[in-house]
Amino acid sequence: MKISEASRASGVSARSLRHYEDEGLIVPGRCSNGFRDYCQSTVDRVLAIRSLLESGLPVRLIREVLPRLTDEPDVGADVVCAEFLHEVESYRDRLAARIAVLNDQQAALDAYLREAQRTDLQPPLDLDVSVRVLRSVDGDQ
Repeated sequence: MKISEASRASGVSARSLRHYEDEGLIVPGRCSNGFRDYCQSTVDRVLAIRSLLESGLPVRLIREVLPRLTDEPDVGADVVCAEFLHEVESYRDRLAARIAVLNDQQAALDAYLREAQRTDLQPPLDLDVSVRVLRSVDGDQ
């Protein structure tokens, strides 16, 4: 099928299909005129890619594990699953660490705003005062 048909069948834009190809996630066939030719197995693979991306997994991880998940379903499935789950857990842990940092930053800003309101500081705040307040808030945590 042509790219427009594959786009409709998968619910993914033609641009995304080209991006998946550029990233090495799919390899559509080519017609004699050079146009891409998508088969149903490629569309199925696109659906799996889309699902994994919507789950928040990075392309790097999908690229690494996708061939083993879709091309060799019976060969070493337990090993692939274990490796994949380990990578997903590792990615999740890194994401949780980033979220914790963002939560800390948000808490510091909330405390700063509370302090600014409590002391009747009005924007624009003096830079030296702002830095002192932020440092004292950061030291409280």
